[in-house]
Amino acid sequence: QQAVGEDLDRNLARAEDAVREAASRGAQIVCLQELFRTQYFCQREDAGLFDLAEPIPGPTTERMSKLAADCGVVLVVPVFERRAAGLYHNSAVVIERDGAIRGHYRKMHIPDDPLFYEKFYFAPGDLGFHCVDTSVGRIGVLICWDQWFPEAARCMALMGADILMYPTAIGSEPQDPTLDSRDHWQRCMQGHAAANVMPLIASNRVGVERGQQYEMTFYGSSFIADPAGAAETEFEGVLTR
Repeated sequence: QQAVGEDLDRNLARAEDAVREAASRGAQIVCLQELFRTQYFCQREDAGLFDLAEPIPGPTTERMSKLAADCGVVLVVPVFERRAAGLYHNSAVVIERDGAIRGHYRKMHIPDDPLFYEKFYFAPGDLGFHCVDTSVGRIGVLICWDQWFPEAARCMALMGADILMYPTAIGSEPQDPTLDSRDHWQRCMQGHAAANVMPLIASNRVGVERGQQYEMTFYGSSFIADPAGAAETEFEGVLTR
């Protein structure tokens, strides 16, 4: 869980440092936050921002593959994926501890709310809900808005997932400062863990990001829930359990 600045390379380097810290504390699998390499650009509709996208495999997955092998950990790596000209996805790649790409998920549920204009950038995923077998177990990866849909978590459970992972970017609603979804967001996923009797990890960004018209405060609160839904929460940094 990290604050994100405008320097993409610095964001990537800080994420690498966080993975190394987690590995030094005994982590076997690490989940990075949604769109971790960039600020949350979906605050506005700007065709120039498609230049932030990259292929899979690509620069970010190549760096993270080397990091996974160096640290001996499994990584869940979110990527703004450029699949083809005019076709982009909000994706996450699962990288095995030997550096090999083991799985790939494309976000299925795409929001289009004020300052969360994701439908401008991302096509709905076409890979379906599926689990990824890794050396630390079978994992189910979903992304942010997917968490409001209990059917997605249940699909993963029925496919034999051992753990659910939710890379996330969620925070304030600048058009209505009275809205605060943090507790609702966490309780919803704790319910997925409890109902399916499996642990769950949610990794959110934190800090203030300023757009052209508004600023958004991402509330962090990343957490790890046990199979009964009880959670430990982190407000900035690395959370292990």
